[in-house]
Amino acid sequence: MNTQKGFTLIELMIVVAIIGILAAIAIPQYQNYIARSQVTEAFTLMNGAKTAIQDNLQTNSCTSDVAKDDTINGKYGSLVIKKGKPKATDTATGCTMTYKFGNDASSLLVGKDIVAGLNNNGTLSKGTAAKAVPDELLPKSFS
Repeated sequence: MNTQKGFTLIELMIVVAIIGILAAIAIPQYQNYIARSQVTEAFTLMNGAKTAIQDNLQTNSCTSDVAKDDTINGKYGSLVIKKGKPKATDTATGCTMTYKFGNDASSLLVGKDIVAGLNNNGTLSKGTAAKAVPDELLPKSFS
């Protein structure tokens, strides 16, 4: 008598189905992870720009040149510091920074913006944008 060894077709189909289910769960989570990691570039550039803004505030301007915006380019987009004189309050400097995601960013971020105002104590406050990045991709400390 000849005995056969190996897997049956149904066993192979079950394994393929399980892999498909796991992939359906993992791929969207991975895309969110990539998008959140790209959002950190915006905050890294904003934190670096704080020193320049504080220096410029000594000359009563948010930017190095009152007539034009300051732009800092990153890998996934660019940070624009609003031109002009600040409108300072007790807590806010009146200077705003807008990070615009370009085409190299995740599909969840392309064309989206992060707008932040700089406070006198050096923290960032959340601004409004027409095409804002979803809150679940932003750091919890950014309010």
